[in-house]
Amino acid sequence: MTWITKDKSFYKNVFTLAIPISLQHLITFLVGFADNVMVGRLGDDAVSGVYLGGQLQFLLQQLVVGLGSALLILTAQYWGKGDTTPIRRLIGLVIRIGALSAILMSLATGLFPEQILSLFSDEAGAIREGVAYLRIQSLSYLFFAVSQILIYAMRSVETTRVGMMASLVTLVFNVVFNELLIFGRLGLPAMGVRGAAMATLIARIMECAAVAIYVFLIDQKLQMRLREIFAPAGKLVGHYLRYGLPVIAGDLVWAVNLMCQGAIVGHFTADVITAVSVTNTMNSLIYVWLNGLWGGVSIVIGKTIGAGKREKVKEYARTVQLMFLGVGVLSGALVFFGKELFLLMYQGISAEATTTARLLMTVLSCTIVGTCYQACCLGSLVKAGGDTSFVFKNDTIFVFLVVLPSAIIASRLGAPIWVVFLCLKIDQLLKCIVAVIKVNRFRWIRELANEKG
Repeated sequence: MTWITKDKSFYKNVFTLAIPISLQHLITFLVGFADNVMVGRLGDDAVSGVYLGGQLQFLLQQLVVGLGSALLILTAQYWGKGDTTPIRRLIGLVIRIGALSAILMSLATGLFPEQILSLFSDEAGAIREGVAYLRIQSLSYLFFAVSQILIYAMRSVETTRVGMMASLVTLVFNVVFNELLIFGRLGLPAMGVRGAAMATLIARIMECAAVAIYVFLIDQKLQMRLREIFAPAGKLVGHYLRYGLPVIAGDLVWAVNLMCQGAIVGHFTADVITAVSVTNTMNSLIYVWLNGLWGGVSIVIGKTIGAGKREKVKEYARTVQLMFLGVGVLSGALVFFGKELFLLMYQGISAEATTTARLLMTVLSCTIVGTCYQACCLGSLVKAGGDTSFVFKNDTIFVFLVVLPSAIIASRLGAPIWVVFLCLKIDQLLKCIVAVIKVNRFRWIRELANEKG
């Protein structure tokens, strides 16, 4: 039994795919980070408001991730078989679902922003700023959903640079217009958080346009055409829903989890909300390279299963476990020793928020080790391997029976925020036990592309 594969093509393929995906996630992170840091110069209420407003964006983001991940799981196996017709039909189906979902969310958040944000916080200043941000930012949902689904489609056929370049376009436009609109440069009015939202909207429109031009006019692998967005998917609908619904439901459970966490945190003071926002930004930074490796492994595993190489999949899976454990230890060290440098970028927040963020990052430096191992193994192996329902069931049990109950009880008993934060992250350590057992039984390897819809 080999724990470290000697197959050089595995490492080459994973890192060839992972580097552009990581760079895309880095650029995407920098888009949100730019908002976070630049709005941070406006004070705690502005940071808290953008954090609360971002909860709705995160719900859509997780839905899109679910739709895209389910698409990737199926299309990567079809790509391994060399069959592109089902891939185009599936892409059209998922775009229709994603676009409709985004439109419905835009209507809800645009019409009832105050009512929605009041579910997450009772801080009047944070809600006021969040409403101003959300009314404009909600207009970007459709463009975000379409562009991200197309990026997932390109990943499934091993084209990862398009996402990176599109995200670079988004970053440039977002940073430039943030500076112009938040602070009122070049004679423009200073719009504060509304300026940050407007910059995001402009950037998302440009990103969507760039991705669409590539997919429909330049790409030669799929040769996707605009009319295929509306083409009937036939039996593929049932095939997608059978394996896709658990993936989508799992990501929505995670979104509900984080929104509930936002509501729990939102009932603390503004400085605590700000500290959690800063800490979550650090967490997102770690996810940059994590998502790259995760994405690269998922594509390689899916393609290898589609090619019928079952024993090779097992060999790769053992190597991946050691890889992600090492990534976890390194990530924990980076968070612990890098937190002071990271906090230097938040000069506008209060001393109380800075002190609390420092404490929360210490907790994060421990839990991130578990995140790197279990989340990546369950996501890039078990889920990508075809056992799509297991991760959904596992997350649901931990979220509703462990994470949220423990955090609610801790907050009701008046526990300090670091204890509540630990409760919100404790599943990341506990799930490692589940991951070790599940992955090494290898019952998750399924050839979905050979099954009927």
